Amino acid sequence: MVKTFKVVKKDGTKEDFNVQKVVVAVNKSAYRALITFTEEELKFICQFVEEKVESMGIEEVKIAQMHNIVEGALEKVNPVVAKSYRDYRNYKQDFVQMLDEVYKKSQSIMYIGDKENSNTDSALVSTKRSLIFNQLNKELYQKFFMTTEEIQACRDGYIYVHDMSARRDTMNCCLFDVENVLRGGFEMGNLWYNEPKTLDVAFDVIGDIVLSAASQQYGGFTVPSVEKILEPYAEKSYVKYKNHYCSLGLSEERAEEETMKEIARDLEQGVQGWEYKFNSVSSSRGDYPFITMTFGTGTGKFAKMASIAMLNVRKKGQGKEGCKKPVLFPKLVFLYDENLHGPGKELEDVFEAGIECSRKTMYPDWLSLTGKGYISSMYKQYGEIISPMGCRAFLSPWYVKGGMNPADETDHPVFVGRFNIGVVSLHLPMILAKSRQESRNFYEVLDYYLELIRQLHIRTYAYLGEMRASTNPLAYCEGGFYGGHLGIHDKIKPLLKTATASFGITAFNELQQLYNGKSLVEDGQFAIEVLEHINEKITEFKKADGNLYAIYATPAENLCGLQVKQFRKKYGIVENVSDREYVSNGFHCHVTEDITPIQKQDLEYRFWELSNGGKIQYVKYPIDYNTEAVKTLVRRAMDMGFYEGVNLSLAYCDDCGHQELEMDVCPKCGSHNLTKIERMNGYLSYSRVKGDTRLNDAKMAEIKERISM
Repeated sequence: MVKTFKVVKKDGTKEDFNVQKVVVAVNKSAYRALITFTEEELKFICQFVEEKVESMGIEEVKIAQMHNIVEGALEKVNPVVAKSYRDYRNYKQDFVQMLDEVYKKSQSIMYIGDKENSNTDSALVSTKRSLIFNQLNKELYQKFFMTTEEIQACRDGYIYVHDMSARRDTMNCCLFDVENVLRGGFEMGNLWYNEPKTLDVAFDVIGDIVLSAASQQYGGFTVPSVEKILEPYAEKSYVKYKNHYCSLGLSEERAEEETMKEIARDLEQGVQGWEYKFNSVSSSRGDYPFITMTFGTGTGKFAKMASIAMLNVRKKGQGKEGCKKPVLFPKLVFLYDENLHGPGKELEDVFEAGIECSRKTMYPDWLSLTGKGYISSMYKQYGEIISPMGCRAFLSPWYVKGGMNPADETDHPVFVGRFNIGVVSLHLPMILAKSRQESRNFYEVLDYYLELIRQLHIRTYAYLGEMRASTNPLAYCEGGFYGGHLGIHDKIKPLLKTATASFGITAFNELQQLYNGKSLVEDGQFAIEVLEHINEKITEFKKADGNLYAIYATPAENLCGLQVKQFRKKYGIVENVSDREYVSNGFHCHVTEDITPIQKQDLEYRFWELSNGGKIQYVKYPIDYNTEAVKTLVRRAMDMGFYEGVNLSLAYCDDCGHQELEMDVCPKCGSHNLTKIERMNGYLSYSRVKGDTRLNDAKMAEIKERISM
């Protein structure tokens, strides 16, 4: 008779040994290996386990020991099943480690907060929940999607996979076709929405569409040419108001005057409603969706009024009387056409309103449609506007008939309704350091990591293609995306052929410094050669894979500090490379460079057409709300073909309402209760709100040292 003994479980509890549990466990492992044990084999396993424990002469066996004994028995009976049993044990151990990471992150979020994304307020319960779920999703992504080589490259720091927490579920930034969704009505949340019949209703419905659709993705959500979307609904309201006032017996002139007042009021209240909604209602992801609206080229009476209303409402700000300040969302982007907005042209007054708004609030950013380069070429040749998707991402052309290339002279590209499926960024200074340490050719090492990113993108296209249209009905079923009229059970694979996938680049200044000890201001030739090489490889990949790859100057928010830590861990502290708490963004000159705005524009222009998947140029204005300086530099940037940001340091006293640039203590009332708005990267964020900041320490260190940015 076998001596009885107890098994000590992982949690320290004890229970009597039951050999039937061994039978159940080994049968499960056999089933996973598509093998069925005979009664004789099961009998041998049970006898082996019992005899082994008895020979140990102990009364308690820890569960880990029991697993080893069972594994030993399986090795003698069937090594294939032994491997299945072992793999499952490792699998469970991995999950224990994974949940431990999630638990540690949850504790940090609960008691400290999180500053990886400045658009999230981690003080809120809903945001805490979302951040904890994101950590779990990130762990699952690494476990089940990434290869060992990719995980190693990420942990070492040679590449960075952005938004791991969301990449398994959905797509990235987009140009959402709100106009197409509205046309004729649509279904949202199992409720049918009729197409709006008035301007005020249109504002409400568009706000609902944006918040709902933006919750089903991550990254920037852009509504392109929004003034043209509003224009037909303003026309409808115009007819309604005009008929009403005429029915009251007013003269034609008086009825027209009152009607236009109503339209102006609806526009102002509608835009104000958007600002309230987009800055106070967080998405299901726990953040405030990164909503961008582009505008400025509408020449119709109501389109023009809508553009000016957006600018005037932003300039006035929101808040209690005497303490108003600008909101962050939606990000405003002015679409500049020299033939419309140039001196003496028909929309010069819209341009002037934009300048007044930029000099007080930093927004709008300015996108040249008629200068030099890729974005302007699409507008000049086809009349197609490539609005930025969020802070700086741009789509590659996709032609209606020919796909990546025009089929014939009548073919034309489409941009509205398309999207990106994600970004993976290179850490170029680390790749150069690795090549030197291992005495290898730099481009050989770089190509290895480019290939890793390529394979990640290929699997992402394939993985997302299996998603059903029901995962984002407004986009895939109601026309928000190009070709998005699928049935709810259809796979979205056909829509992905028009989607871009991005290779991110950053820290070019540090790359040049590591190469020859010179900054981008002093040299920059090696950095340009590297970017040219990346362009050549991406072109090869596009032709071979049939995917729309793009090169993206990464907006390194949390990454700017992480990359320094990763470099130091591998290669130590190197002067002008890893001796600060942050690395430079994209191909920008270092923020500490004492150069003029014109010098900065010229120096960064060298990289402009080599980063067509995502880029922005901005300069810091060392003057106090100077209209002529802002206007001159914006017009210069538009001639050069830039996507240009005005950079100031805005500060507002929340006690007395005083505002000025770069104050830390209110000179009027002495209060420290300030709201400060800084340009994070290609977008604005709070560097101070209610005495705290939503920005990470590395970004705050960079802001403190800014001279030319």
